[in-house]
Amino acid sequence: MNPVQVAGVWKYYGDFPALRDVSFEVQPGACMALLGRNGAGKTTLLRIVAGLARPTRGSASVCGAGTRDRVTRRSIGILGHGISLYDELSAFENLHLFARIYGVADPKRAALEWLERTGLERVRDGLVREFSRGMRQRLAVARAFLHEPSVLLLDEPFTALDDRAIALLQTLLRDALAAGRTIVISTHQLREALALATHVALLVRGRLAHTGERTAEMLEDTGWLYRHYGEA
Repeated sequence: MNPVQVAGVWKYYGDFPALRDVSFEVQPGACMALLGRNGAGKTTLLRIVAGLARPTRGSASVCGAGTRDRVTRRSIGILGHGISLYDELSAFENLHLFARIYGVADPKRAALEWLERTGLERVRDGLVREFSRGMRQRLAVARAFLHEPSVLLLDEPFTALDDRAIALLQTLLRDALAAGRTIVISTHQLREALALATHVALLVRGRLAHTGERTAEMLEDTGWLYRHYGEA
């Protein structure tokens, strides 16, 4: 069974269908670039896969279980718009807390390792409320990875990152793919996403206009997908 499965998902907000009968699967070790213009439904779909929202109809599963299952949530790493960090805790205290929540065997070691990997070891005792947006984003990256999840769900992960941090995140994602983990990434930064992606899914007004392998044409010309399927 594939790690991520979405079957016939609809999502209504009042009478407005934000998602319309969306179905796809992501294989182990694959990276799905979830693309679409503003309002296409990308964030809504990622929230449903992450178990943060319920579909109106249809279903989503991760590693064969419902996305709202407690064990399933431990297998997911999430990086999204609302960075889930505690402002009144230090960087180390945040990661140590999340490592304990996720059941990491050695929470202290994991927290220190990911502070170092994200270049935050020198501010480990600094309060998060005093961090710049870029520092907060790097800490959120560490939080998403520190429990070695089998599925990573990323919504606009390159936002607020400088070039060095973007390169770091790309390296972490490539390492995750090499280890057989599964990634779904939604972003407007097409070049970065397509460089990582093995597959693409294009949402147009809540419908799945195209899904399939990422091709050389898409990588060479980032507008190719929108020109061919954007009005589907």
